[in-house]
Amino acid sequence: TPKDLVPAIGRLNRVYEILNRKRPLTLPMIWKLHEKLGIPAECLIQPPKATV
Repeated sequence: TPKDLVPAIGRLNRVYEILNRKRPLTLPMIWKLHEKLGIPAECLIQPPKATV
């Protein structure tokens, strides 16, 4: 759930911004998600999508 991501990402509103692709993951967030949830960092590091 989004509440489960709070320790790795930050406040709940920040979690929703990430999930809705309004804000990119930062390297510290990626590292925490990798350490806490075992998500491969390679899956989390992607180039930003261009906006039209």
